[in-house]
Amino acid sequence: MPSLHPAPPARHSRTAGPDVRAAWRHAVWGALLGMVVAMTAWAPARWLAWGVNQVSQGQVQWLNPRGTVWQGSAQLVLSGGAGSRDPQALPGRLHWTLSPTWRGVQLGWYADCCMAQAASVQVGLGWNTLQLHVGDHDSVWPAALLAGLGAPWNTLQADGQLQLTTRSVQLHWAQGRLRMQGQALLDVRDLSSRLSPVKPMGSYRIDLSGTTQGTPTPSLQLSTLQGPLMLSGQGQWVGERLRFTGEASAQPGHEAAFDNLLNILGRRQGVRSLLSLG
Repeated sequence: MPSLHPAPPARHSRTAGPDVRAAWRHAVWGALLGMVVAMTAWAPARWLAWGVNQVSQGQVQWLNPRGTVWQGSAQLVLSGGAGSRDPQALPGRLHWTLSPTWRGVQLGWYADCCMAQAASVQVGLGWNTLQLHVGDHDSVWPAALLAGLGAPWNTLQADGQLQLTTRSVQLHWAQGRLRMQGQALLDVRDLSSRLSPVKPMGSYRIDLSGTTQGTPTPSLQLSTLQGPLMLSGQGQWVGERLRFTGEASAQPGHEAAFDNLLNILGRRQGVRSLLSLG
């Protein structure tokens, strides 16, 4: 005889629900991760330009940025900051590349107007430490660009060429203390100023040198290569401050032409002007 009791209804498995939810969670996390990677890889150059402006308090500006954070270009402008009236733009564009490494980042840059080949800096990050390895390079920059920084450069209205040379430069910060290796030379060629009727006034060299082992007090030397305005001096970087003493004077026969400029450069002592910083 057939059973008088109906068979109980079939029970659906409840294990499918958690599996579906887990799959959705993985899909959402994967989508979010993909968005983060895409935003990082294609972050617009204007983000980096904004960061440069903030860090420099508006004194270094990258206008009309193109490309991404990792590879792009912009027009470099130097300014005295908020309210500056005479910003100065570098001719052409500044190009950069930024590559992450296991210990930091590799930065490369190239200026259309001023460099025969790209320069590079390797930035190493550690616990309370920062290292900069500057690649050897030579470049030539217009001195007129400095006027954009405001006083005293906008008063001097310097003109000429700034030839920068770096050799084996390494900078190491640990617990707020700096050590320097290598040498950086800045040759100021055919310098002139609206404060002097003599053009050019001369050519000069600024030599910033560390030691082979690295020194916390890099030395700075100022010397005259040629010209009727004589500049000389020496100093040291101590912590974050430069301590420098020197003097400026005119060659015989040019004293009257440089009298006004010598009064501005430093404290007069007879025919000399004493220079002091720090």
